[in-house]
Amino acid sequence: MYSDGDLDAAVSAGAITADAAHSFRMHVARSRQSEAADEEHFRLLTGFNDIFVSIAVGLILFAVTWIGRATSPTLAAGAVAVISWGLAEFFTRRQRMALPSILLLLAYTFGSWLCAFGFLSGLMDHGAAALPWATQLLSLSQWPAVAAAAITTVMVYAHWRRFRVPITVAAGMAAMLMTVLLAIFTVAPALRRDEMVLLLIAGLFVFYVAMRWDASDIARRTRRSDVAFWLHLMAAPMLVHPAFALLGLLGGGGIGSGRAVAVIIIYLVLGLLALAIDRRALLVSALVYVLTATSTLFKAAGSAGLSFALTALIIGTLLLVLSAFWHSARRPVMAALPGNLRARLPSV
Repeated sequence: MYSDGDLDAAVSAGAITADAAHSFRMHVARSRQSEAADEEHFRLLTGFNDIFVSIAVGLILFAVTWIGRATSPTLAAGAVAVISWGLAEFFTRRQRMALPSILLLLAYTFGSWLCAFGFLSGLMDHGAAALPWATQLLSLSQWPAVAAAAITTVMVYAHWRRFRVPITVAAGMAAMLMTVLLAIFTVAPALRRDEMVLLLIAGLFVFYVAMRWDASDIARRTRRSDVAFWLHLMAAPMLVHPAFALLGLLGGGGIGSGRAVAVIIIYLVLGLLALAIDRRALLVSALVYVLTATSTLFKAAGSAGLSFALTALIIGTLLLVLSAFWHSARRPVMAALPGNLRARLPSV
């Protein structure tokens, strides 16, 4: 089985021409009765060897973490980051394995942050013992997490420059936003009450960046589309969760029939947006909310015992139908958009 990445590599190596690769993609798209630009190509597995290697990598990193904790958690985290980079030199850069590359990137990112945070916290503890007045006056005790996130952003950028794993951009974006938000909360602790607003703004920013990556490859033939996929997957919960929270739909006392209808209406709007940009991540991120809302409506109608089962049946059926007729459903949505906007989105 050949992936889009393999085709791109073959074009780069001169084994086939770009036109031949494009013709092959169009042939596959026609055989599946869909447009190649209208599919979210997502490579997670290139074969069972990906799972085999991922299990081995997980065991190695787990062992390093467990052994390292006996001496120093900070050194253990640093060792995980270093070993993840070293393994990526073979399994990512040479073997181009999808799932192991994702796992190694995530391990490298978390290892980098934990190592930086542990090291800076240790320095801060020594500084607090020597100059307690300075620590209290300048609120320095909160800054190790901020500095660690900033260092992680730089480390992830270095990983991107070396290996170009599509998920790396989303990981770097997460580290950068973590730096900014932690710095804001450290400088102005009162803004913590507005954390949902800030998270929504951050989600809108990630969504904007994802659309920029998408717009640079509306035919979805290159790695840019894969980068956009991960950014959309990151942006979706950052948009959906704060939006519902700000509307007061996440209270522990139940949402009520009126709010349940509001959730369903919002989900329909998200569905139209997902169809327009041809990204299904928004629908998946809001799924738990619409399931809860629909279940509430069934309970209000007197079907309390079967409410969740009926909800799962209806929502599951609708999603399957939408998946089967996704391209047909996109046509009227795209037709309603202005021409200049339609030109920036995958065509139907």
